[in-house]
Amino acid sequence: MLSDTHLVSTEAPAYNMIKTEVQGRVAIITLNRPKALNALCNELFHEINDALARLDNDDGIGAIVLTGSERAFAAGADIKEMKDTEYVNNYKTNFLGHWADQINKQRKPVLAAVNGYALGGGCELAMMCDIIYAGEKAVFGQPEINLGTIPGAGGSQRLTRAVGKSKAMEMILTGTVNLDAQEAKAYGLVSAVFPPEKLLEETIKTAAKIASKGAISVQMAKEAVNQAYELNLSSGLLYERRLFQGTFATKDQKEGMAAFAEKRKPNFTHE
Repeated sequence: MLSDTHLVSTEAPAYNMIKTEVQGRVAIITLNRPKALNALCNELFHEINDALARLDNDDGIGAIVLTGSERAFAAGADIKEMKDTEYVNNYKTNFLGHWADQINKQRKPVLAAVNGYALGGGCELAMMCDIIYAGEKAVFGQPEINLGTIPGAGGSQRLTRAVGKSKAMEMILTGTVNLDAQEAKAYGLVSAVFPPEKLLEETIKTAAKIASKGAISVQMAKEAVNQAYELNLSSGLLYERRLFQGTFATKDQKEGMAAFAEKRKPNFTHE
């Protein structure tokens, strides 16, 4: 529950499997398949992608929170939907490719608020986000090996970058070694851990703090950090420096430094 917080519904399409709300400059997307523990299916991801794209183009939104229920962020992929698919068709249609299609190119920061189970595709979805906050009862894992398959939406790649090769191998190869919230924090998979009933409130607070900054600088900073995974150090440093130099073409840079010199709070206009 959110204390002293009121969420107002946004004008959005009628979704079947997610709910969208807004608080100030923060949008909240809630996975809403409670009977299936938010199992990730094709329709659900199409709705997530649609909502993310719409919010990315909304100048009134500065950051996005993605969450589930207290019992499950997302307990995995919808196995009933995928169990009978065949390799040739999966390859031709780039099966699961659309899962990360929008979130990978999202300009605005996306924060995951993870309560309960984040297993398989649920763990992968959380790792697609820019910041992960966890409730004290959160559980992260990649159990695909128990189903005769492997992670298919980034688990082997993002998890290894987050927790290191040995722990990622242990989790993925056994399918039974999971991380609780405190372990996930210790490994650097999540940034902070909160009581379940406070998780969403705290995540929204951080999102609101981010959204209060200059939107162009926030998006440039996100872009620079993400390039650290793609570039060698010298190329990454040059990339960062060029973005830094580019901020001096924005009104927010002028306002931010003027406010600092004048010892007042900046009034960012996101220009």
